[in-house]
Amino acid sequence: MTVLYRKYRPQIFKEIIGQVHVAQTLTNAISANSISHAYLFTGPRGSGKTTFARVFAKAINCENRRPEQFEPCDKCSSCLEITNGNSMDLIEIDAASHRGIDDIRELRDGIKFAPVKSKYKVFIIDECHQLSKDAANALLKTLEEPPAHAVFVLATTEIHKMIPTIISRCQRFDFKRLQVPEIIQKLEYISQKEGIKFDKAALSLIALNARGSFRDAESLMDECLSFSGKTAAITSEGVENLLGIIEIGHISKFVDFLISKNTKEAVLFINSMVDSGADLQEFVKTLTYYLRQSLLLKINPDFLKPETSGLSQEELVKMKEQVAKLTEKDLQVMVESFLGAENKMKYSSIQQLPIELAVVDITIKGE
Repeated sequence: MTVLYRKYRPQIFKEIIGQVHVAQTLTNAISANSISHAYLFTGPRGSGKTTFARVFAKAINCENRRPEQFEPCDKCSSCLEITNGNSMDLIEIDAASHRGIDDIRELRDGIKFAPVKSKYKVFIIDECHQLSKDAANALLKTLEEPPAHAVFVLATTEIHKMIPTIISRCQRFDFKRLQVPEIIQKLEYISQKEGIKFDKAALSLIALNARGSFRDAESLMDECLSFSGKTAAITSEGVENLLGIIEIGHISKFVDFLISKNTKEAVLFINSMVDSGADLQEFVKTLTYYLRQSLLLKINPDFLKPETSGLSQEELVKMKEQVAKLTEKDLQVMVESFLGAENKMKYSSIQQLPIELAVVDITIKGE
């Protein structure tokens, strides 16, 4: 069985959700036949960098694409070879495992030869920030004097580790972290194609916890399918129990205890989660995310909207009620306390103890 993120990887530009600014610039360049020799895609993991690189490679080498068009036909031999991963003219290199100068020298030797059947020989170098210093300098030399048939697409999640001279020789595209509605749109598409019954809250919960990554969202959805099968509907409760995800309603209830300085109920709440087998690391991570959104909402009342925040209208109303009872300083202290607790949990012999101490700091010392 093919995993979802492979099965539903977009094959043409029209299928790609999000990163509109990248798609528009690349498709305009393809239509105008204005192809650069080097591109740099930078952004968070799972935001579509490698997908764009493959679709781009497919489009510029498509045998049936007409002038002033940008979409690959996805039917010719070149397109099918790229889709199936056996194209001789698309070379993908993972710099995490091929980071030495010998690997780049081998690449430089291969560049000299013309494409086997396509117009361009495309080199996709993933996580290119992991190249060694010598390898990066060797790649720089290649980027300075590439043959006309060679196109490079460099992808990285850590642009600050790239040497400036390589960046200056590439067209740079900054990929944004995907919004919750964009991830939900992709999950709804997959669920329709697979005939899966998901309630809206379950998809929202998966999207919210994917942290801006299509790949993570699709992996979470795969876990849900493996557990329940395609016949049973997947609910938000099922997603919570299976993946250890903490529902926003529980976080909101816990924050109410903090606001009312109810130390006893807050500590009992944490221990009841331990007894039920909840993932406390996930709880603190989601709590910190919720408090950060609350702080930003306090700073700017227009910050959060139901269509972009991943929160329902009811959850957003509840957050606004809570924020009205707190100062910016209160929220700052909460965020810092639970960030500290999250780090201390990794080394604590009693996992919930750092959270309990954070609660005491907020509800007793904060009085």
